[in-house]
Amino acid sequence: MPTSRPDRKQVLLRLDPAVHDALARWAADELRSTNAQLEFLLRRALADAGRLPDGVGRIRKAGRPPKER
Repeated sequence: MPTSRPDRKQVLLRLDPAVHDALARWAADELRSTNAQLEFLLRRALADAGRLPDGVGRIRKAGRPPKER
């Protein structure tokens, strides 16, 4: 099913397996995918550093999306 989301950049990221496992557990605890958790953390770090660009869309809330009627 196509979505109306804008194109997304893809990035190859190499992580220590222990870091990946910890990230995956954290993501599961917050009902996010590992990818969504990484984006959440990167956005938060950019915002904390005052480097989040203007006009960046909001990230959707954690958890299952609401059922469509």
